[in-house]
Amino acid sequence: MSESGKQAFAAFAHSSLLHARSCLYPAAMTQPAAAAPDRPAALIGWRLLSLFYDFWPVLALWMLIGAVMVAAFTVAGHDTHENIRPLTAWWFLEWALCWLAAGGYATLSWRRGGQTLGMRPWRLRVGAAEGGVPGWKALWLRYAVGTLSLALGGLGFWWAWFDRDRLTWHDRASGTRTSRLPKRPR
Repeated sequence: MSESGKQAFAAFAHSSLLHARSCLYPAAMTQPAAAAPDRPAALIGWRLLSLFYDFWPVLALWMLIGAVMVAAFTVAGHDTHENIRPLTAWWFLEWALCWLAAGGYATLSWRRGGQTLGMRPWRLRVGAAEGGVPGWKALWLRYAVGTLSLALGGLGFWWAWFDRDRLTWHDRASGTRTSRLPKRPR
């Protein structure tokens, strides 16, 4: 092969590799998720749609935890037809595991790429209020306050309608913000 042919092949291989890498690992996964301060916070409707989408993978995690808990409950000597009674240690353990699993799903997704599965179709991204990737403490605080907000009938979400920056309780408490990304050019 001639020298110019080798150079052409090397250039082609390099550009193909870069293209493949950009398809497998978009910039969101290789660069810090910077929530641009000039981008407005996401509207409540987009947030609720992403929450609905995120319900399904979380439900699968809860079902897995439920199956493991039933197996452990049976192995512990309980009858196979007996249910885990409310307000017992088993019941609290199951709820704690479900809460931690959902929190792990959310915080790991936010930390790794700024988005959960439900946030991707709606182009939402969580980032630190000053830009960059939020820390673990901020993300777990965000999750805990978001859980409290949902337990109170979504009051912390509805708060975004009255907040001048359209931030929710969990955005304010954790120093994070959820913004809507622009459409990617095709």
